[in-house]
Amino acid sequence: MTFLLRALAGALGLWLADRLVRGIWFDGTGPLLLAAVLLGLVNAVVRPVLIFLTLPITILTLGLFLLVVNAATFGLVAWLVPGFHVAGFLPALVGAMITGVVGWLASGVFRN
Repeated sequence: MTFLLRALAGALGLWLADRLVRGIWFDGTGPLLLAAVLLGLVNAVVRPVLIFLTLPITILTLGLFLLVVNAATFGLVAWLVPGFHVAGFLPALVGAMITGVVGWLASGVFRN
């Protein structure tokens, strides 16, 4: 049940990013829901590996490189999901920030 609620929160964040950021768009509801599930999986599996591999540069930049890692994972999901389009690094960065904030707020709401 928790995974479903997190996926719905991810879908809400992606939908908000679609509405607020020029350069992010979906071809329909199916790609939006698939992207939400895949973004959750990528954040659970790929993102920790990327954070570990980029730890030295993350330390040198005082954590700011994590924004690049988040944008890269967002772009990876857009590359993997047909019907999910991101027009560059800046839209991916802002989209990742929006979905991150929505996910953070949802985790506070759904906390046991």
